[in-house]
Amino acid sequence: MLKIVSGTLAASVGALVLAAAGVAATSSILIKSTGFSPSSITVNHGDKVVFKNTDKVDHQVVADDGSFASPILHANQSWTTAVLNTAGVFRYHDALYPKRTGKVTVKGPPPAVTLALSIPIVFYGTPITLSGAVSSATANESVELTQQPWGQASPTQIAIVKTGTGGVYSFSLTPSIYTTYVARWKTVASSSVVVQVAPLIRLVPGGQGYMKAIVSAPVSLWHHHLYLQRLSQFGQWVNIAPLTLGQLNGRLFKPTSYLPKGASHIRVFLTVNQAGLGLLAAHSGTQTIVRKG
Repeated sequence: MLKIVSGTLAASVGALVLAAAGVAATSSILIKSTGFSPSSITVNHGDKVVFKNTDKVDHQVVADDGSFASPILHANQSWTTAVLNTAGVFRYHDALYPKRTGKVTVKGPPPAVTLALSIPIVFYGTPITLSGAVSSATANESVELTQQPWGQASPTQIAIVKTGTGGVYSFSLTPSIYTTYVARWKTVASSSVVVQVAPLIRLVPGGQGYMKAIVSAPVSLWHHHLYLQRLSQFGQWVNIAPLTLGQLNGRLFKPTSYLPKGASHIRVFLTVNQAGLGLLAAHSGTQTIVRKG
């Protein structure tokens, strides 16, 4: 249904048009003694139409299907439609002079495709879902998904997915590094979305008072180092010792060698510089260690 706002005087309409500048284009139809001029116009989805009575007698614009009707317009008065968001052909006539007719054709909205991430920041090895919809809201449409990982010169195709009911689609994958994604449908592309990836760090018992820090990452971090950190009494994480990683991105160490007597809350931390390009800083979970002597 074509939705119309109530009529106003020409001066008021002028103010409304100015207020809407940049939001919707406005087309004009003059109501003359000979009829509507032009009697047929085509506007874009999201535009408005203003009718102005330039005749000396009254006129009234009414849709043939009764979906809208202007007030009676006296000489030099105008009336403006709301934003036209429904595509189709809308025929109308002058209620006071029924033989005078016209039509407004509203073009459909331009094609568009959306793209969203299920989660924007993940640990290495965590799957995500790309999802979106096409503006036609139809099923069985082909949507191309591309990715551009950090350091890659240009995007590459990862999948062509089909839309389901309502034009909705989804695709699951596991990113390994900072990656930009774009969806393409017909001749249009979505806005890009970015996922950021942090290495997954685990701190596990190694036996006889030892612990092992294990870093899961898409690249070797051999000779890179973690920082053993201790939570201070002021609630701040303080670096205690650097821990150099081995060939398998792991390091066995004895935490009590670096800690004072009593209970300490510890973790291992990997800085963004040590993680490398395209990866975030990361840390293990907090654990409590007690040094008795």
